[in-house]
Amino acid sequence: MGKHSTASIPFQKRWPLMFLVLFSLSTAIVFFIRFSSDSSSCNTRNYEANTHQIQVGSFANPLNFMKSKLVLLVSHELSLSGGPLLLMELAFLLRGVGAEVVWITNQKPTEPDEVTYSLEHKMLDRGVQVVSAKGQKAIDTALKADLVILNTAVAGKWLDAVLKENVPRILPKVLWWIHEMRGHYFKVEYVKHLPFVAGAMIDSYTTAEYWKNRTRERLGIKMPETYVVHLGNSKELMEVAENSVAKRVLREHVRESLGVRNEDLLFAAINSVSRGKGQDLFLRSFHESLQLIQEKKLQVPSLHAVIVGSDMNAQTKFETELRNFVAEKKIQDRVHFVNKTLNVAPYLASIDVLVQNSQARGECFGRITIEAMAFQQPVLGTAAGGTMEIVVNGTTGWLHQAGKEGVTPLAENIVKMATHVERRLTMGKKGYERVKERFMEHHMSQRIALVLKEVLRKSNSRT
Repeated sequence: MGKHSTASIPFQKRWPLMFLVLFSLSTAIVFFIRFSSDSSSCNTRNYEANTHQIQVGSFANPLNFMKSKLVLLVSHELSLSGGPLLLMELAFLLRGVGAEVVWITNQKPTEPDEVTYSLEHKMLDRGVQVVSAKGQKAIDTALKADLVILNTAVAGKWLDAVLKENVPRILPKVLWWIHEMRGHYFKVEYVKHLPFVAGAMIDSYTTAEYWKNRTRERLGIKMPETYVVHLGNSKELMEVAENSVAKRVLREHVRESLGVRNEDLLFAAINSVSRGKGQDLFLRSFHESLQLIQEKKLQVPSLHAVIVGSDMNAQTKFETELRNFVAEKKIQDRVHFVNKTLNVAPYLASIDVLVQNSQARGECFGRITIEAMAFQQPVLGTAAGGTMEIVVNGTTGWLHQAGKEGVTPLAENIVKMATHVERRLTMGKKGYERVKERFMEHHMSQRIALVLKEVLRKSNSRT
């Protein structure tokens, strides 16, 4: 995702104007794509006493108590996927209140990598220390730290590989932040220490229930005290989402680059391209929706689809399949591929509907979903995972089944979005209201603050 999008070249002549407008409004437009990772309140389940729903009040600077605390963040990788970027965001929030923050990346590319280099320097510029995953400095930092946060299940490999005999001394102050829903993460070598850490933090109730059941049934281990913390949108993203001038300029430039007119309807899937994210089924649904419109002779604007998160440099089989399907169905003029990018705000400003088509168990949370809702975009999502905790079916969007069974329902929902203009716009507004109610950065900070306080208290009592 460190490269320019395929849609960026036509921007060049007019980017200076856009930057001038954006900067004059004190608005930043560079954001992280978050895949990682969110249902109406009626879908919220009650858990056992060891799983806490964080109730949030309104108070300023909820993380102030972390001032001068030493926090070690351990990520399994440093990439533009949701987990690492979310941990980086927490690093910056902690630095903002004066915490000392040290970052470790357990798995790095063997060759020099532009993305890793860029992200490490973003952290260094914000005062986050970046140290090697191995060696005495990593061990010393872990031993001295007030809090160690392991990010994702895979990060658990770092404990035995590096800390070795020191693992028991570290576990009482470990908060394990889990974002995964896929079965291949449930390996004993990853999570054998999970029952002994101070706590686990998970992004959705669906994922927390899944982990509780799966660890017990498949691995015979028990989850530690578990906290469900829904994510929130950054202040920077909300500044753009709520700035009509910035949105209008961004919309104009993106649509011009794609060859999409202002009156056309643009449906977007914004995720890293992979089978689990369901771009193939989305394109099948999109093609089916075009057929339905033609068969029923519906008078609707021209429909377009954009896949943001493409990477033809990788030349994956799946990416090739997507492009071959588009060519086979002769819809090249309707489907647009955009390379992975740090800069998702222009695309959120330019689209009309977000399609969150993650398959199988769905997204743990799906950060891009709440980001699109902040831009008043309705969401067409799979009825799976944390998406059910974000999208209110029939109010802020429509949900459809995962898998092939969801192709036709999604196609029908695309047509409904095209034919029911007022309802589409109302859903977008309702989604924005829902974001303001519960999915803002200060909500997330307050939720995380309560968890960190509890984990620090437990850690102090155990040591």
